[in-house]
Amino acid sequence: MRSMTGYGKAQLQRAPWEVTVELRAVNHRYLDVSCRLPRSLTFLEDGVRKALTALVRGHVDVYITVRQTEGATRQVETDAALAAAYAAAARVIEEATGAKNDMTVARLMELEGVTTVVEAEMDEEAVSALCAEAMQAAIAAMDDMRLREGENLRADLSDHLDKAAALRERIIGYAPHVVEEYRQRLLERLGKLPVEPVDPARLAQEVALIADKCAIDEELSRLDSHIRQLRRYLDLPGETGKKMDFLIQEMNREANTIGSKCSDADIAQCVVDLKSEIEKLREQIQNAV
Repeated sequence: MRSMTGYGKAQLQRAPWEVTVELRAVNHRYLDVSCRLPRSLTFLEDGVRKALTALVRGHVDVYITVRQTEGATRQVETDAALAAAYAAAARVIEEATGAKNDMTVARLMELEGVTTVVEAEMDEEAVSALCAEAMQAAIAAMDDMRLREGENLRADLSDHLDKAAALRERIIGYAPHVVEEYRQRLLERLGKLPVEPVDPARLAQEVALIADKCAIDEELSRLDSHIRQLRRYLDLPGETGKKMDFLIQEMNREANTIGSKCSDADIAQCVVDLKSEIEKLREQIQNAV
């Protein structure tokens, strides 16, 4: 079992390029990839999305930075015409004000637009290949974290399933008393009414009707089946989150039916506690792949 929450980072260098890939994943119903790339790196996006298709589910933010290392080729371009215009302007000011003209080549090079440092043109093929390697390393690091988180998730789910199973056993213990308690209450009410004694056969028929309405054997059986299937999915490889989410919905349906059929206070309390455990299971399963 894997959690959808994970983080992975990888940095690779192959002169003159250095690529850093950072992945942050959280739970999401489907696979949702968000590439946070600068405009100059948009050519990497298709490869990034293809590399992440195996994740199946989760929202993943992708951050990629590319820089040239110290040995990279850089060029300094100059605008001689602009420099000459700056120099001419300085002479005009000197003649007009009498101020000393201290314009030097060094001062000219500091003026805006006179010099520009130009990085070497990005080799998209080389950068794409390096990025693909870094992506695989970052995915592996994130997957390792997701596996560790998945183990914790599995342990928590198993604990809640144990509690749900225990509550089911308690309901089984209370269920046989529901009909008998109804029979006793009915006899007490009839005994207080100024009527002729009730025909035992008619009373038995009434109790049988209530017993049929209050029967929860099928719901308890299906609840047991769902709990067993969920335990099995905890140890199965591959994507199981959606299947477990469906079973949680079915467990909640059985709990609601049991609660509506039985008016017994003890069973009602068990149903409340059971639904609480089911909700905790649902919240955790939302983060399972």
